[in-house]
Amino acid sequence: MRFLLVEDSEKLSRAISERLVLDGHVVDSVSDIGAAEAMLHSTEYDMILLDLTLPDGHGWDLLKSLRARADKSPVIVITARSELTDRIETLDAGADDFIVKPFAFAELEARCRAVLRRKRGDASNKTALGNVEFDTLEGTLSIEGKSTSLRNQELRLFEALFSAPGRLQSKSFLLDRLFAFGSEGSDNAVEVYIGRLRKKLAQSNLEIETVRGRGYRLNICE
Repeated sequence: MRFLLVEDSEKLSRAISERLVLDGHVVDSVSDIGAAEAMLHSTEYDMILLDLTLPDGHGWDLLKSLRARADKSPVIVITARSELTDRIETLDAGADDFIVKPFAFAELEARCRAVLRRKRGDASNKTALGNVEFDTLEGTLSIEGKSTSLRNQELRLFEALFSAPGRLQSKSFLLDRLFAFGSEGSDNAVEVYIGRLRKKLAQSNLEIETVRGRGYRLNICE
């Protein structure tokens, strides 16, 4: 997944980013609302982690701006405020969930998974397509009971394709899923990981189709 982390504490921001990257995610980290808005206008995110107290304003302002323009990106608010009224206002402003500082990283990860399951309408981390079962938590795909682990970039790429079967995904979009903003990446990197995924799907009825000059899409072969 690709995360936007909006947090002005350098220490906390670095700790969260390192943990999420270790778990195989891409993280773009900024420290104020202005930078967050700039990133949101150029990149699509699977999850936004938003602090409330920021140098150039209140996190609610960014949250309300997102919802006002019908941006439904999942948002988990990170806050030091634990009063009931603060929590109610946070949810009413459009947050999908919140977590109170200090928190355990395991709790943050669990809340992220829960929010994404609700967004997808899933009751678990496992989703089936064709004869493939994809476990987003374990980072595995199973074909008729045989499980295969996905490496970090493979996992990010497969998540993007698996979440929208039949939809054409451009190389630029998929490249965006693979690398954080400012990191070096190339179309060739997408091709390499597509090739690896095809090998792991060889015994399945899913096929990654290449649409020359446009991108890729995941199809179910009858």
